[in-house]
Amino acid sequence: MCGFGVELRRDAAPDRKALERMHAALARRGPDGEGIWVDGGAGMVHRRLAVIDLSELGAQPMRDEALGLAVVFNGCIYNHRELRAQLEGLGHAFRSTSDTEVVLRGWHEWGEGLLDRLAGMFAFALLETGSGRCALVRDRLGIKPLYLAELPGGGLRAASTLPALLAAGGVDTSVDPVALHHYLSWHSVVPAPRTILAGVRKLAPATVLVVEPDGRRRERVYWDPPHARPSEERSEAEWREGLLQALRLAVRRRMVSDVPVGVLLSGGLDSSLIVALLAERGQRGLATFSIGFPDAGGREGNEFAFSDLVAKEYGTDHHQIRVGTEELVEALPRAIGAMSEPMISHDCVAFWLLAQAVSRERKVVQSGQGADEVLGGYSWYPPLLDAPPSGLDAYAAEFFDRDHEGVRALSGAAAAQDVSRAYAREWFERPGASTPVDRALRLDSRVMLVDDPVKRVDNMTMDHGLEARTPFLDHELVELAAACPPELKLAHGGKGVLKAASRGIVPDAVIDREKGYFPVPALSHLEEPVLGMVREALLAPEARERGLFRPELVESMLADPNAHRTNLDGSTLWQLGLLELWLQHHLAA
Repeated sequence: MCGFGVELRRDAAPDRKALERMHAALARRGPDGEGIWVDGGAGMVHRRLAVIDLSELGAQPMRDEALGLAVVFNGCIYNHRELRAQLEGLGHAFRSTSDTEVVLRGWHEWGEGLLDRLAGMFAFALLETGSGRCALVRDRLGIKPLYLAELPGGGLRAASTLPALLAAGGVDTSVDPVALHHYLSWHSVVPAPRTILAGVRKLAPATVLVVEPDGRRRERVYWDPPHARPSEERSEAEWREGLLQALRLAVRRRMVSDVPVGVLLSGGLDSSLIVALLAERGQRGLATFSIGFPDAGGREGNEFAFSDLVAKEYGTDHHQIRVGTEELVEALPRAIGAMSEPMISHDCVAFWLLAQAVSRERKVVQSGQGADEVLGGYSWYPPLLDAPPSGLDAYAAEFFDRDHEGVRALSGAAAAQDVSRAYAREWFERPGASTPVDRALRLDSRVMLVDDPVKRVDNMTMDHGLEARTPFLDHELVELAAACPPELKLAHGGKGVLKAASRGIVPDAVIDREKGYFPVPALSHLEEPVLGMVREALLAPEARERGLFRPELVESMLADPNAHRTNLDGSTLWQLGLLELWLQHHLAA
């Protein structure tokens, strides 16, 4: 797990100073090594978190003069040993034991066909040094980020974080009106290729972008699993056992490491099942980590009762991390600084603080993100079972923060057309999804998941040089879950097929508990001093100059900060305040 930056020029040598600024901005993602390389019209920078092949042989940028290739890579290829054996059988000789070299040699052998063989999370830039052709690639579920900024004359910069591109300079930092509409519609989600800033784009998941030496570009989606039933009939027991076996494989894959691997244990079913399956494989003394906060506004700030139960059941080396209000408030600006894009989810700061503590003990952890979007765990899916064939109206009524009129009432700077509903409609009308539930799950797993929980985990953990691996986002498990009948996924209050598969493996108390959400009461119920930070940001001169939100509405919300709620009972004031806090932090320089 690392961070990288690339500059591709057609008409000049890369800007060395800009590369150095990107390199510095990526430092926290990779504390174990660094590199800068410039050749002709291309430049690459890298910060390394050493997890596989801890020696200098795994350093990047990695080049092979005989093959005429150079690569910068972020992520982990879980099946790198199997691919290495195949490549050795084809005559390749390896200098290192790193997965990065497998990517480099695999590309030489199979070209873009390599992508179908990879099991892992990854983003990389691979340069043909002779021709100057460069391939930019992002993994199937978008677990690893890749941001893009155009350069004059048809050039391009790419980086693992948006702030790295800002540090390089020359970025249009105006707010994109379409992105703002999305942000206010979907609790801060801005789907690829847009970001909240007009001058920065991001590569979509499961996409390869090839940049030719003359500046021409070709983009291709290389993975698009159908959300439809397979031709052969399967019993409920077969679906249950199939998903359990796929998860067993996914968990086992994510133990591939040259350093110890821990687990982030919330006490919910998903992370508890990961711990149980590791225990099933004979893992003893597994390091597990949970975090809790003070109660606020009548909301409990921890789930220690359940995480302690699981830790005791499986004999883990459990770490219970308690965070006070002062520590939370102190961490908030630093968590916002770690965000490549503004994210309003309360558990951003929780993940930042959790990662800070865990990184002192481990470099790699497994985490339970993704199960709800893949296996139907959220409240907006059941109403779609009886929805009309299109399903869009039911989805929008349940999931959108507010409709188009509500967005425009908040902001005159957002797009004048209902671009958010149009975007959702385009996804719902695509072929390959059988029912309204399938259409919603496809959209959520390919878009909303990527630009909310997945991005949150990457940003917050990597700011501390901690690699988080997500078994529920193993692409083979996701393919199987996509084909599973919706009624099995939505049974028993959501994730029914997973709950059934967990019986006898995870304690019933964990399976049968009410669904919980990562609790950070101080952000879901705004009080001082967090309220003061929001007030100051929204009334700041730069906020007034930007004019994103209607002043009279801001004033009314500040007067009654917890009265204005989104469709999913989020804080509207926090949604507005977080965006201004993020803009003021990242654009200050």
